[in-house]
Amino acid sequence: MLDGSLDDRAALLNDRYKHHAATEVLRRALNDPDLGRVTLVSSFGSESVVLLHMVSFVAPGTPVLFIDTQMLFPETLDYQLEVSEKLKLTNVQVVRALDSEVALNDPDGTLHQFSTDSCCDLRKTIPLERELGKFDAWITGRKRFQGGERQELQFFEAEPPARLRINPLAHWRKEDVQDYMAENNLPRHPLVAKGYASIGCAPCTSPVKPGEDPRAGRWRGSQKTECGIHFIGGKMVRAGANS
Repeated sequence: MLDGSLDDRAALLNDRYKHHAATEVLRRALNDPDLGRVTLVSSFGSESVVLLHMVSFVAPGTPVLFIDTQMLFPETLDYQLEVSEKLKLTNVQVVRALDSEVALNDPDGTLHQFSTDSCCDLRKTIPLERELGKFDAWITGRKRFQGGERQELQFFEAEPPARLRINPLAHWRKEDVQDYMAENNLPRHPLVAKGYASIGCAPCTSPVKPGEDPRAGRWRGSQKTECGIHFIGGKMVRAGANS
């Protein structure tokens, strides 16, 4: 792999791929020895099917990490199976907290009621980090139009201490996402039709009203906006719709 700091490696890769479209960034990144072992992390949420579809014809054997918090909507679990089968994804790996961790920290399943951060840490952040430790880079669906710190998002970025993130859709507009799903006749998450614009765990997700931010239905009534897998060194690096 490339020598130098993570930031230097990200800068070199961004220069290498700056004129490529999303599909080519993904295709080449999955075969670039300078990136090492790569995985896609997917929530199988409202927009996830775009990257899953791209992976399915570029490299269907790519490891896809799906975090099952054991508090997801039944519709999400059904959708995950439907999409995986339809797209013939052959290496979807379900990531969960260990039974012993749940038994110790949330034996009655009520942790989310008084500490959503602790619940997300237990059921999302820790299990995902355990699996991501096996990889050198991971693919995300982050996009510039989602605002916040994403407005200057590049295809590649550093995730200290030792990983890179790949954002093939960084330059896409919201219309591009919808057009891609329509043109490829991709299945939509069933909760989208019921007003859910950003879909997480059932106890902490609600429909959004017309004109509301797409993530207004996540942890409604609290200041919380992210689950924790979108932080680097305690700093939020993802914000916006359907992270």
